Amino acid sequence: MAETVKKNKSVKNKIVRQIPRGHVYIQATYNNTIVTITDPSGNVIGWSNAGKLGFRGPKKATPYAASIIVKDAVEKVKDYGLKEVLVFVKGVGMGRESAVRSLYTNGLNLLSIKDVTSVPHNGCRPPGVRRV
Repeated sequence: MAETVKKNKSVKNKIVRQIPRGHVYIQATYNNTIVTITDPSGNVIGWSNAGKLGFRGPKKATPYAASIIVKDAVEKVKDYGLKEVLVFVKGVGMGRESAVRSLYTNGLNLLSIKDVTSVPHNGCRPPGVRRV
């Protein structure tokens, strides 16, 4: 006879360390916007993107989507006590400026904003002409 065995699940109290200062990485492409929040050593404490929040197709790269993404990411890291951030923006999408503004409106103090978009200097060979 099969007996049902109840297992007592012990719930551990999660110790949340306080991180007053962190880094925010915003990657704004033509197709999507991704926001990652890390501590000063680079360990990710929260992230969000447009697809995760239900935006589909061309709506993922809009400024409105970027502001909603930042709001979601900041809500996730509220427990860490994040107050001041250094912002690193990468890419050429429409959501880059809106995402930076949303960081400020969601209660974070911006210490610096740095553009880390990579610039090609005749590195990769371009694709050939398309023949149909």
